[in-house]
Amino acid sequence: MSVRKSGAKALLLTLLIVSFGTAYSQENSFLRKMKFDGSLKTKYEYALETNMSRFSVRNSRLGLSGDMNSYVSYRVQIELSNEGKFEVLDLSATLKPMKNLTVTMGQTSIPIYNSSQITPAQMMFANRTFLAKYFVPGTRDLGVLAAYNFSVSGVPVELDAGAFNASKSNNPVWTDNLSWSARAIIGSMDGFRASAKVYRYPGIDADFFLWGADMRYGKERFKIEAEVLDREDQSTGDNLFSSCLQGGYSFPIKNGGMFKDITPALRWDLMGHKIAVNGIGVNRLTFGLSFGFTSKPFSSLLRIDFEKYFKKNILPEFTRYEEMDSDKITVELQIIF
Repeated sequence: MSVRKSGAKALLLTLLIVSFGTAYSQENSFLRKMKFDGSLKTKYEYALETNMSRFSVRNSRLGLSGDMNSYVSYRVQIELSNEGKFEVLDLSATLKPMKNLTVTMGQTSIPIYNSSQITPAQMMFANRTFLAKYFVPGTRDLGVLAAYNFSVSGVPVELDAGAFNASKSNNPVWTDNLSWSARAIIGSMDGFRASAKVYRYPGIDADFFLWGADMRYGKERFKIEAEVLDREDQSTGDNLFSSCLQGGYSFPIKNGGMFKDITPALRWDLMGHKIAVNGIGVNRLTFGLSFGFTSKPFSSLLRIDFEKYFKKNILPEFTRYEEMDSDKITVELQIIF
């Protein structure tokens, strides 16, 4: 079956499920708990150094989630176009066997990244940070993830651990060497939050050990985030390091017509191989200005970004095409529903 046909069938199935749920939600408590979500990100990019440009649909996601009852929930999500490719993203069920404990099984996100770094609907800029794009071959895998939540003196704490195939998405290989993750999170997304994490990936195409940490502070209209991630290649001894600092503030607009708020944002991130010896390979400054269509900040918007690269070394991650580490202007339309 071609990708186009499978994508069309998946879209049709999603629409049928949503229509069925809408039609009968008043009579069926299960369907009434079904939630539909989606996001669309389409953009124009201009590379200043090569005088080249392109239009693209970076993401077009549809998802369904809900609760079967108080003990079982589910999540299904598809990507209609990721740079022209159809992908199945989330296919998972979550059990809640006891208070504060969840166990998720199926295809789900690897808990090394924060959702604000990799989820299109939550990203502060059109393009991902270096650490979210180049460190792990894929952001999802097939496996199991357990999480336990509690509080210490009123402060929320979460501990999670998981095991995965180490084969990336949609690849149920037989293996005697699973990947694994562990993470500790303190705080919540509304206010202060910090985490520390490790991830071992003895995969079919790489052999990595990663550790990282991050801190953030956020309220309804403001957020600032800092993160570091370090990757050690167990087969070659190479080390890759990256850090990121980003923030933005949403200012409401009265009588703005189409636009309800304006959000300036700034990001600095860096990356390098064996930086103790070679130094930082590349620094990047990203200046962003977005105009929101709804009263909810950081949601549906028109975004304009400018990326400025400061290059010391030519990194292998940027050799796929010349525009990857070129200064860029990006205009993006983001719709969240």
